[in-house]
Amino acid sequence: MRQERFKMEREGLVEEGQEVEISERSPSTGRYTYLVEPSVAMSGIYRTNDRIKARKGKIAKIEHTQKGFYLVVEVEE
Repeated sequence: MRQERFKMEREGLVEEGQEVEISERSPSTGRYTYLVEPSVAMSGIYRTNDRIKARKGKIAKIEHTQKGFYLVVEVEE
């Protein structure tokens, strides 16, 4: 089980425990970013060896910080 963080701009779009789809965006630079669909939250940048291979996950926690909202998503890898 792997946990990844995604930045979410607005609260109330998803709930803890909800299953979500994850899509990969990969420009030709060899760096990857991920979206929790439908464009609810976005990941940071990952290098090729750190890619998220799973395309589905479950929201383990929604964090509210001074910088905004973050989803902690558990994925099976």
